[in-house]
Amino acid sequence: QVHLVESGGGLVQPGGSLRLSCAASGPTFNYNAIGWFRQAPGKEREGVSCINRSDRSTAYADFVKGRFTISRDGPKNTVYLQMNSLKPEDTAVYYCAADAELYCDGYVPNSADFRSWGQGTQVTVSP
Repeated sequence: QVHLVESGGGLVQPGGSLRLSCAASGPTFNYNAIGWFRQAPGKEREGVSCINRSDRSTAYADFVKGRFTISRDGPKNTVYLQMNSLKPEDTAVYYCAADAELYCDGYVPNSADFRSWGQGTQVTVSP
């Protein structure tokens, strides 16, 4: 399985921006879809966005469309999540996940289907 490490979380005011990074290492050929998920206290994990390694197709949850942008730096094996216009309800631990068999095609695949996960990075949006 590919090894994933997230970074870039922190405390930001409402309306601010953060860029999360997900660096992949190990058998990096062994993944196609990379997804970003988040989990707030007392809530279920939810899909935020995903991108395909093969064709760079992307998908976004409705609640982040127009605010978040996912991108990939192939040579660095890193996926980014640019988050703009952040809201307090975006506060959560953000995780990246990867899988060789999944494909982002208009929606973020179910979190249970991703086999490799990072440790998460905390994002707090507060005045």
